[in-house]
Amino acid sequence: MNQKQLANVLIKILGLYCCVDGLVRMLSGFLNLFAVLTRGGFGSLYTWLNPFIGLVPLAIGFLFVVFSRSIADFLFKDE
Repeated sequence: MNQKQLANVLIKILGLYCCVDGLVRMLSGFLNLFAVLTRGGFGSLYTWLNPFIGLVPLAIGFLFVVFSRSIADFLFKDE
């Protein structure tokens, strides 16, 4: 396995980690929002934005997985 292939695999692993992290953040945010709404409160702006903040690492992870070969080629373009 050469360096480009290894970099491709490691970038995909990093992307999958970001996707899982984003999903966990979204799930935690939705559960927190559900808990606030069932108590009868409206919650703060952070409570409403928290589930959607998890979309950022999810999108970044998805892009890492999709463009991992291009990123590896860019990093090792002189080899």
